[in-house]
Amino acid sequence: MPANQGERVRRRLSTEERREQLLSVGASLFSESPYDEVWIEQVAEIAGVSRGLLYHYFPTKRDFFAAVVERESERMLRMTAAVPGVPVREQLSTGLDTYLGYVQAHAHGFRAFHRADAAGDQAVRRVYQRALAAQEQQILAALAADPEFGPVFESAPQVRLAVRGWLAFTTAVCLEWLRDGELTLEQVRDLCARALLGVIA
Repeated sequence: MPANQGERVRRRLSTEERREQLLSVGASLFSESPYDEVWIEQVAEIAGVSRGLLYHYFPTKRDFFAAVVERESERMLRMTAAVPGVPVREQLSTGLDTYLGYVQAHAHGFRAFHRADAAGDQAVRRVYQRALAAQEQQILAALAADPEFGPVFESAPQVRLAVRGWLAFTTAVCLEWLRDGELTLEQVRDLCARALLGVIA
């Protein structure tokens, strides 16, 4: 078989590779369009699979969206993970820049995620709660390891509540920012950074 013909032969994807491909396509579509304007047929066509195969992996569109959100939440956690030994104050701006840049680039998905949670959709609510808990734990771990903020953990329940409140505050700020766009990313970053440092001071 000639080399160029061999290169055109499609390699059969494993189950995990196919699932990852579908989620990647979904992340792109949900970031570009509102939830109601994304069709399963689009996902299947772009991925080069049948609609039936997509439903084999994800029984409903909402299940598919929840899986996309979970994948993206895990990716965001990796992108904003704390660097051991570097003070929280030094990492805060960089981490927020990464987070806000992601929110801006995936505005439709971010809005849809929080709308679905507010509407009480159980599949998305479970993903939402896991993502929130993981974000909270990541921030608490970074604060606990920081010489400046570690001592405040003598009142750990208050710190946990403060961080949880800050995450809710940041979500509300981001949703408003996406709606009116009056502030720059840098202004939103500074607002959120000051808020976190203020509540744990």
